[in-house]
Amino acid sequence: MNAKSARRGLKDYLQPRILTMLALGFSSGLPFLLVGNTFGYWLADEKIKLTAIGFLSWVGLAYSLKFLWAPILDRVNAPLLKKLGRRRGWMMLAQILVAAGLAAMALSGVQHGLVQLGICALLVAFASSTQDITIDAWRIEIARDADELGLLTSAYTFGYRAAMLASEAFILFVAKRIGWPDSYLIWAAAMGIGLAACLLAAEPMRADTAMSAKDKIEPLWTPRGFFDAVAGPFIVFFKTHGPTALLMLAAISLFQLPNFVSGPMFNPMYNALGLDKDMVGLTRGSFGLVAVFLGVAVGGFLSLRLGYMRAVLVGCACQICGTAIYAVLPFNHGPVVFAAVMAADNFGIAVAGVTLVTYMSSLTSLGYTATQYALLSSTYAWAGKILKGFSGAAVDGLTPHFGLMNAYALFFIGCGLIGIPALALFALLARHPRPVPG
Repeated sequence: MNAKSARRGLKDYLQPRILTMLALGFSSGLPFLLVGNTFGYWLADEKIKLTAIGFLSWVGLAYSLKFLWAPILDRVNAPLLKKLGRRRGWMMLAQILVAAGLAAMALSGVQHGLVQLGICALLVAFASSTQDITIDAWRIEIARDADELGLLTSAYTFGYRAAMLASEAFILFVAKRIGWPDSYLIWAAAMGIGLAACLLAAEPMRADTAMSAKDKIEPLWTPRGFFDAVAGPFIVFFKTHGPTALLMLAAISLFQLPNFVSGPMFNPMYNALGLDKDMVGLTRGSFGLVAVFLGVAVGGFLSLRLGYMRAVLVGCACQICGTAIYAVLPFNHGPVVFAAVMAADNFGIAVAGVTLVTYMSSLTSLGYTATQYALLSSTYAWAGKILKGFSGAAVDGLTPHFGLMNAYALFFIGCGLIGIPALALFALLARHPRPVPG
């Protein structure tokens, strides 16, 4: 850790671009659970079968496929929003679509059938993943140096995790009193925070210059330009990192398995345990919130103190333990135990999230930021997004043999254990130094 990093104080986190990043992080995190775990809670309240809840979680596959359209965001301006710049234009368009999709989910509800509701959720997931592409690129490109990238990443994670708590904790209080559809309408309006931040954000001019230069030399409409937009980011990535690139992608793809696969079954388990929504929401918004902020701070400190790779190893181990500990709840879900379990999980996920995002951000090259980071973040999502669709079927399959509560316990232990391969791969990567991208 250098002297400059050691002197970081509160004033550094109050810089305009850091506060803007905080709001953009909130906007990025807000829709994620509304088409994920919270969506599952809504469906569980409507007595939808666990298998159907698990399969509907596949709308989140949009997050793992975003690298397919990320090249467009690197090389083409958003329709009607060119004046905002390439990053901010796409950011605003995506935010508008997220808000519209959440409103459509609210107006549709389960009464119009799961297919229609699922299509609306898919629109939200697609627009949300597009928003993620642009915000991630903005975060990396606007940073002046590695230290500021660390600050921006921490602010982004604070905002993102705060939004996730709002969309999985505070929304429970609201839904209990006014119902799920009206709650989703309120959360759709909350996307206005992201729209305001987008208007206040500065366009990353250094990256714009690099992308404009590509447009002049190799216009997108030419065969060479099209090839560079689509294949260039991947070619440069593999040239930069050499043979270890595949090992990196494999480790990243397995990193979030415990979190993704276990996610759809948290809220159905709370429902089966008879836990009150107010109690769940209060615990998430108090102990969970404190644990998240502590985890983000620890994750940021570890990335600066230990370096990206060793910090990722610690984050991976924290996530494994935080997921497996949920096996306690089917047998003891008193308020104190529930708070301790949720705090441990939120702390582990926060540490893991900050360390992984910081590590992946360091792997990108200027001019290909959106596509390369989309590739990396899609990589860590695709395996988990596919496997999480079978989470409900796994619990249903275990129940006849062990009973529902034992089935939940075995499921969460298994979800923790599937994080071990990622830990082993990152340990292997830590033994090999990697080149620094240009």
